[in-house]
Amino acid sequence: MIRVQTDQGEISVSSAVFTTITGAAATNCFGVKGMAYRSMTDGIVHLLRRESMSKGVKVTYNEDGSVSIQLHIVVENGVNITTVCRSIMSEVKYVVNKNTGVEVRDVNVFVDSITV
Repeated sequence: MIRVQTDQGEISVSSAVFTTITGAAATNCFGVKGMAYRSMTDGIVHLLRRESMSKGVKVTYNEDGSVSIQLHIVVENGVNITTVCRSIMSEVKYVVNKNTGVEVRDVNVFVDSITV
């Protein structure tokens, strides 16, 4: 949870808010099939449904009040992976900052699978 102090009081933003906003921003980008989750038992990558896409997002709170975000995604076959990842990084930084007011230090995108 991150806390932002204002002259009118304190605002607390939970991890669930960051993961929901981040997952929605990433899956709205062109070429993204969905969020990914690697099973610890069998090591297989699973495509997550909308209601559980937060499993594909990890948010780290930095000491300077910013956040670092890791995303695990599944992309569509035939797209330029580098372009898709750059688009996700830009969109996630913008949407998270716009909706929460918290600075995003970095966004790391991991492409776990490609689907047809």
